[in-house]
Order: sequence, then C-alpha cells, then structure tokens
Amino acid sequence: MTNNYLKRKIDAFLLEWKNTPNKKPLIVKGCRQIGKTESIRHFAISAGYESFIEINFVKDQKNKNIIIDGYETNQIIKNMSLIDPTKKFIEGSTLILFDEITEFPEIATSLKFFNEDGRFDVICSGSMLGVNYKRIESNSVGNKIDYEMYSMDFEEFLWANGYKEDTIENMLSHMKTFTPFSNLEMSIFQKLFLDYVILGGMPAVVSEYISKGTFEGSLNTQRQLIADYKEDIRKYVKGVDQTRILNVFNSIPAQLAKENKKFQLSKIEKGARFKDYRGCAEWLIDSGIVNVCYCLDSLELPLSGNCDIDKFKLYFADTGLLVSLLDEESQEDLRSNKNLGVYKGALFENVVGEALTKSGYKLYYYKREDSTLEEDFFIRSSENLIPIEVKAKNGKSKSLKTLITNEKYKDIDYGFKLSSNNIGYHDKVYTFPYFCTFLLKRFMSTFKPIE
Repeated sequence: MTNNYLKRKIDAFLLEWKNTPNKKPLIVKGCRQIGKTESIRHFAISAGYESFIEINFVKDQKNKNIIIDGYETNQIIKNMSLIDPTKKFIEGSTLILFDEITEFPEIATSLKFFNEDGRFDVICSGSMLGVNYKRIESNSVGNKIDYEMYSMDFEEFLWANGYKEDTIENMLSHMKTFTPFSNLEMSIFQKLFLDYVILGGMPAVVSEYISKGTFEGSLNTQRQLIADYKEDIRKYVKGVDQTRILNVFNSIPAQLAKENKKFQLSKIEKGARFKDYRGCAEWLIDSGIVNVCYCLDSLELPLSGNCDIDKFKLYFADTGLLVSLLDEESQEDLRSNKNLGVYKGALFENVVGEALTKSGYKLYYYKREDSTLEEDFFIRSSENLIPIEVKAKNGKSKSLKTLITNEKYKDIDYGFKLSSNNIGYHDKVYTFPYFCTFLLKRFMSTFKPIE
C-alpha cells in the first residue's frame, strides 16, 4: 500500500496534527472515494504509530456494540478488545480510526471522553458526512477539529506524475514575475492539465492512469463512481426527494452546457416548483458531490451575505465525473483534444470552480438580468473585489473590461482571465493559463497590482 501511495495534501496536515500538544480528535470530511481512509492508513505507518486500530461501522456491524456500556474511553477500549482480542492499545502510540461514521453517528459522543482521556489519538472519517453532520456536530461539539478533504487537485496530480516542489515553485515564480512560460513548459503543462480534466482527481482513476500510462479503463472506473454516488442517494434519501435529487444530479451536465449556466428547474421537470427542489440541491452540496456558486446581488464588498441564495450554479466537485457523464462522442473529442462545442466552456468553468473550492474559496458569480454584463467567478483581496473570467475561446473580454473601467464598480480595480493562453498583462487584466488556477491563492498572498 505504502509503496504505491499517491502523496496528498492531507499528509502534511496529519503530521502537524500528530505533533500538536493536547490535540483533539480529528474528523476528516469529504465525499466517497477521494482517498480519506487510504491517507489515514498511510499516515499511521509513516508517522510511526506502534499500533493502528481501524473500526469500520459498515463492514462489521458488531462494531456498533462498542458503546453498549457507555461512552467512557475505558469501556470502549474494553469492548473493542472483546470483539477482537488481537488489538493492541499502547498509550501514547496508538491511532484509532472510526471509519464510516455516517453509518453510526452515535460514536461522535465518545470523542469528548477520548479528548479528556488523552492516551490515544483518534480520527473519524466517512462519506456523506455533510448529510448527517448536524447530528455528529451536536454529539461532539468542542471536542474535535475538522478537516475537509477533496479529490486530488492539479498540484497533487503533478506529484503523482513525478513532479517535485521545485516545479510548483517555478510555476508560482512565473506568475509572481508575470514571466511567460516557455513553449516547452506550455506544451507539457497544458497536456498534463487536459489529462487531469479528463481523469479528474479520484485516486483510483489517477492511479490506474499512472500505472498504465493511458486512459484505458478510466471511464469505466469513473462510471462506477457515479453509480456509487447514485446508490448513496438511494441509501440515504427516502420518498419523493430521492427521485428529485437524482433528477438534479442527472441534469447538471445539461445545465452547464447552456450559455446561461444558472440552475433552472425547467430543465429538470415541467412545472417544477423551486421550494420542492431547494432541499435537493442543498443535499448534493452538503454531500460534497457538487460545488455551489451563488449569484452576487451587487458588485461590492463584502462577498459573504451579498448574494441571492435562490440564484446559483452547480458544478461537479470533480470534473472527471462530469466528463464521464458526457455523451460518448464528446468524450472521444476531449480525449483527442478536438473542439468540444457546447461543453468546452462548461468543462473549463467546472475545473476552475473546482480548483478555487479546493483552494479554500467560496464561489460567486454575477449576471445582470437586464444586460449582457456577467462574470464567471469573484474572489477578494483585503481591498478589492476581483472578477475572474474563464475564457474557453479567444476573444475580447467585454464584461471584464466594463467592470474594471466603469467607476460605478469602485471595489474593482483589476481582473484575472484564465484561458489556454500564456501569462500576460494588458489594461489591468492579468492572464494566466488554466493550469495555474490551483496557485491563485498563494499568488494572491504576495500580489501587488501593476501601477
């Protein structure tokens, strides 16, 4: 397992957590098949724990009996030993993993006692945590910390392909100094990024691609993941909402293919009412399957609270899964880097939204109903509102220019354009290739606009 392990960003976080004095139990959140359990297992070995105890509440139902005598640490340890006497509990050098806690949220109550006891390190994990998280949160409030994990971002994909930190730092240096990449760099990074768009960041898919050196089998793996997500919906949702959530999920590719990518009920069901579907979209957001992008009410700071929660776009949390839902002709076109027609804009918008989310940004867009003025995404600095335009085709960025030059928008002084083009600067618009999006937050930490 360790030899074939794909390096992840959670690795550094877990090591930091282990070395924190008086650390609280940890809950690793994130949707299924993104590598949570594998990363925790790898950490248990690499961090030098003498004992690693994995309790899975789905694979072995009798594990639910560990709380039968209460939530005190000694009682739980005793009952875990009764179920499996081979388990070793070494004080100060044991990591306990409670996996699939969505299936058994009651275990979260024990975190208070493990936290107070302090002899053992505890991590909880599970898919679909967002759906049941209120219950888990109420059972463990003040006695745990959370970590949000995602599928692999482009940086992790580069690591998987053998690239080291110096490559990443070099890319960032290009951005900071506004120095265009060489033709060779552009060619290599664009090829890798297109591969990443096709594959997405699910570790099983990436691992298969790395071992085979081709896309062979990747589509089947992606489609199985989609089937698993749909099975989760059937498992955790009952009644009419189950069908509605599946309808929303299945409609997302078509919604994104529209010129106006705003989520529209009319594309799902004739005569559908918003109040019937609002909770369905929220369920998919809470599950981590999709990212939501809200429409700003006005183009001014702050971003938070300045949006219409009834107007939104939905993006897949992993672009590779969006690709797997396209028609076969479009998939073949993408794999051979041909024109994608209506899907081209959707794919690159999705992958930019994905990268921004994984960097810690919340997603916002703007669309004026009475004009053509619109912008794909917005982020902020301490002083400025920054529009981000995702340009699938070459051409002028009319909306971006309007936002920058119109005195009406006093919080906007400059903007970013993400495209297939090289690094550039013109009329307060900074252009970066798509593959740089994952570095945007790091770039912003030291960025000073050109005067």
